[in-house]
Amino acid sequence: MGIKTMSSPFSGFTKSTIWSFLYSIKEWQLFIGLLCYAFFIRFPFFFRDYVDRDESTFILMGQSWVDGNLPYTELWDLKPPITFFFFATIIYVFGKSFIAIRIAGTFLVAIVAFFTFKIGDKLGYKSVALWSAILVVLLLSLFGSLQGVMSEHICMAFFMPGIYYYLFKRKFSYQYLAGLLIGLALMSKLNMAYPIAFMMLYTLWPKKGFKSLLKKTRLEFFFGLGVLTILFATALPYYFKGDILIWWESVFQAPMAYSKALDRAIYKPVPVVIAVSVFLVYAWKKKLLNFKSRKLWIFILLIFGTLFSFFKAGKMNGHYLIQLHPILILLVFPVLYKIDFFKNFKVKNYIFLLLFLLPIETYIEAANVIKTKQEKNRFMNGEGISVPLYLKKNQIDYHPIFFTEYHIGNWLLEEKPPTKIATHPSNIMREILFPYARNERKTSQEELQYIMQQIQPKIIVRRKNRPFFDGRIAWANDYMAIQIQNNYKVLDTIEQAILYQRLPSN
Repeated sequence: MGIKTMSSPFSGFTKSTIWSFLYSIKEWQLFIGLLCYAFFIRFPFFFRDYVDRDESTFILMGQSWVDGNLPYTELWDLKPPITFFFFATIIYVFGKSFIAIRIAGTFLVAIVAFFTFKIGDKLGYKSVALWSAILVVLLLSLFGSLQGVMSEHICMAFFMPGIYYYLFKRKFSYQYLAGLLIGLALMSKLNMAYPIAFMMLYTLWPKKGFKSLLKKTRLEFFFGLGVLTILFATALPYYFKGDILIWWESVFQAPMAYSKALDRAIYKPVPVVIAVSVFLVYAWKKKLLNFKSRKLWIFILLIFGTLFSFFKAGKMNGHYLIQLHPILILLVFPVLYKIDFFKNFKVKNYIFLLLFLLPIETYIEAANVIKTKQEKNRFMNGEGISVPLYLKKNQIDYHPIFFTEYHIGNWLLEEKPPTKIATHPSNIMREILFPYARNERKTSQEELQYIMQQIQPKIIVRRKNRPFFDGRIAWANDYMAIQIQNNYKVLDTIEQAILYQRLPSN
C-alpha cells in the first residue's frame, strides 16, 4: 500500500516492529476504529454547556441562520460562513442538541485522523501512518478547549482530504474535488490561505522548463476552479439578497483589519518555529527524511505557511495548533521510527494501556458528569445550563438579558444577544470591527453605554472572581462596576456564575 521506493521521503521501514494485523486492516475498519476512539475520549464532554466561548458563538450564529438570517446580518462574528453553516446544519436537522453537535465534532476528528493515515500510507508504511492517526485523535481531543467543536476542527476535516486528493489523485475530476475541499477549509478558517499559497507557489514552479508548467497549469486550473466555486457559493446568498458587500467586508476585510490592530504577541509562535526548524535540521543531518522528495517539501511549506499565518494573526491560541498537528505528525513519526531508542522501544507491550491512560481529562470530566447526575439528577452540566434552568424554574423575568460570560445561555433561553456586535461578548471591546459589522455605535464605550443605559438588561450574568471584560480594559470594568452598584442587586450565585437583577426603581 505504501510507497516503498527511495523516492519516498519516508522510505526504509520494515514490518517486523508492528503487529501483522495492522497491515491487513481495511480502511473502513480503520475509520470506525478511529471514530470509536475519538468517541471514547470525547464522550464525557457531550454533556457540558460549552468548552470554549467561540463554540457558543458559532452555535448562536448557526441558530440565527436556521431562523432565516444570513450570517453577519442579524448576528455577527469574525469567522467565514462555512463554520456557521456547519452548526446551522446540525441545528436544523437535530434541533437544539449539544450531543448532536459534539457527535458531529467527533466525526470531524475521525475524518482528520483517517486522512492523516491515508497521506502517511502514501508516503511511507502503514505502521507509521496508523500511529500518526491515533496521535491526531489525541491531540485534536485533549488539552485546553479542544473537546468542543472549534472552527479549526471543521477546517482540517476539509483540509486534510483536500491535500490528499491534490497530491495523490492527479486527474481533473479529483483536482476539482480537492479545490472544493480546500475552498471549504478556507471558508472555515481564512488563515489557511497562507499554507495553500506556499504550496501552490512550489508546485507550480517549473522543474523541467515551461512545458512542464503548462501541463501542471491544466490540473491547477481545475483545482483553482474548485476553490472559486466555494467562494462564489458563499457569496451568492448575499448577492441575491442585494448586499454582497457585507459578505466581502465580514469575510475578508474584517479579519485583515483585526490582525493589523492587534497588540501582536509575535513571540508566541517563535518557540514552535525554532522547534520545527531544529527537528528538520536534525532529520537532514542524520538523513532520516528524504529531502530530495518534492512531496516532503510540500509538507514543510504547509507547516511554515501555517506558522506564518500565526505571525500574521499576531497570536497563537492553543486551539490554533489543530491546524498544525496533522501535517507535523506526518514528519515527526517517521523520524522517531528510525531513531534507535524508539526503534528498540517495546511499545507494543503496553500501547493499549497507554491509549486508555493518556486521556486523563476524559476521566475527570466523566466524574463531573456522574457527580452532576447524583446531585442534580441530570447529565447536562455547566453554568450555561444551570443559569437558564434557574431563571425558568423561578419564573424570573430575564428579557433582555446580558451574558458577559456563559453566553450559550442565550441559546437555551431563546434570547438574542443585546446587540449585533455582542454575539461574542468580547467583540464589544473590539471597536476596529464595528464598521465591518455595520454597528450603529462607533466606539466600545458607546456600545457598552447603549447596552446598559438604553437596553437596560434585567439580568446580567458574569463569571465569579473574573472581571466583566478583559482585565486590561480598566475603563470598561470600572463602568460596569458603577452600573452594578447603582442599578442592580445580586440575585444569586449559580455555581461559578453571579446573576445581577436590575432594581425595580431603575
